[in-house]
Amino acid sequence: MGRMTASPGRRVLLAAPRGYCAGVDRAVIAVEKALEQYGAPVYVRHEIVHNKYVVQTLEKKGAIFVERTEEVPEGNIVMFSAHGVAPVVHEEAARGRLATIDATCPLVTKVHKEAVRFAKEDYDILLIGHEGHEEVIGTSGEAPDHITLVDGPEDVAKVEVRDESKVVWLSQTTLSVDETMETVEALKEKFPQLISPPSDDICYATQNRQIAVKKLAEDAQLVIVVGSKNSSNSIRMVEVALDAGAPAAHLVDFASEIDEAWLEGVTTVGLTSGASVPDVLVEEVLEWLGARGYGDVETVKTAEESITFSLPKELRRDLREEAAALVAERTGTSAE
Repeated sequence: MGRMTASPGRRVLLAAPRGYCAGVDRAVIAVEKALEQYGAPVYVRHEIVHNKYVVQTLEKKGAIFVERTEEVPEGNIVMFSAHGVAPVVHEEAARGRLATIDATCPLVTKVHKEAVRFAKEDYDILLIGHEGHEEVIGTSGEAPDHITLVDGPEDVAKVEVRDESKVVWLSQTTLSVDETMETVEALKEKFPQLISPPSDDICYATQNRQIAVKKLAEDAQLVIVVGSKNSSNSIRMVEVALDAGAPAAHLVDFASEIDEAWLEGVTTVGLTSGASVPDVLVEEVLEWLGARGYGDVETVKTAEESITFSLPKELRRDLREEAAALVAERTGTSAE
């Protein structure tokens, strides 16, 4: 991609790693493979990932995004998003005679399994996360009688448990690491015997992108985070940049959303993107900045990422045939 000549003193610090994490990559490819393998339509419950561009692109290919399982006509395929769903959603799909593909990120699945295990052992589970977020709804649904949501340090004072010797914390994977640990410390002050999960629930990609944006904030007068307004990890990256000392930080879906007034007096722009953002959108921002004299691009690398996840096992089956069989079972007719 061609860029205009850099103006003296103007530069872009480009974060690495940035953009797609392994869980998002897996989920997006899963939708594309399902459309290729089974044909349109493939229904997806909620946005497969929180990114406007990705959702619009998949819609053009034949994906249909719905908010409720009941919106999917029986005999069809429904995919569950990377954020995960509660067990009741699987039950809804079964009642609706739907073939399912579970594209839940394996790191979110790990948190679900931890919730189930601790609930079986009769622990009170304090789930650190944001009320209404799809991941929190899904995790809470695994053990609703044992889970209490803690939405930040300010929530700690009102938390009550049955037995202070049997309390564990879990967390939404896309939170700010610093924000989560602040809440954990407040919980430990109130419940000294609080148990931590067997492994850190904040996902590796969230941590890596936050570390990278902190590094950008050391030198950039402006940090631009490419990501959607409903993307928790992208929103957190803006907050992390500001907390790390960046004078200004903004979240944009597209280069066209950048306000040229943000560049006034700015010689160094930090640029990164959320874990659900394809790099084509970052390239568009680089082109936009290059046209305004910020053609000197320096990559700031803080970590290597090599993790990949295999595609959902359901993609190895004939789901159209399974869906037809489910309908036939209800009507008493042949699926052939």
